[in-house]
Amino acid sequence: MKLIKTEIPDVIIFTPQVFEDNRGYFFESYNKKLFQDIGITQEFVQDNKSFSKHGTVRGLHFQKGKHAQAKLIRVITGRILDVSVDIRANSPTFGKFVSHEISSDNYQQILVPHGFAHGFSVLSEYAIIEYKCDSYYNKESEASILYNDKDLNIDWLVEEKKMLISDKDKLGLTFEEYKQNPCF
Repeated sequence: MKLIKTEIPDVIIFTPQVFEDNRGYFFESYNKKLFQDIGITQEFVQDNKSFSKHGTVRGLHFQKGKHAQAKLIRVITGRILDVSVDIRANSPTFGKFVSHEISSDNYQQILVPHGFAHGFSVLSEYAIIEYKCDSYYNKESEASILYNDKDLNIDWLVEEKKMLISDKDKLGLTFEEYKQNPCF
């Protein structure tokens, strides 16, 4: 498995070794020992799957307190722009973000650690995403930062008028509001 370090060292991109032949392909999407050998010690306890249409923007989501989640994200079908925002108040990269395109064609996965808000936009006709979490979902601990926060200024690579946004995601905190009462 190949590791790609991002501008924020805690967000890591993984590219598995893919074995292809005339029948198709095979790769290990997760191997606990390989991850432990490179210092990734999260114990994943929940797998999630989402289907989204082109233009969908989901995020920027996070869970607070003891229910914070690290996520290992991969695309089963399609192509997305994956975004991780550092929301750890004492971090040298606080308020910075990493965006990276992952797809069913490049097989890459992204590890989003605790202390990050996460989101993605769908760049293909549709996308199916699977991700592992190291903590169970807890409704009372969920929170979000606005996908279109002016201070973060994220380019989701989707025209604003074509974005599909949930009502809940339209009510996220501004980054300025989050900075007044950070939870990491």
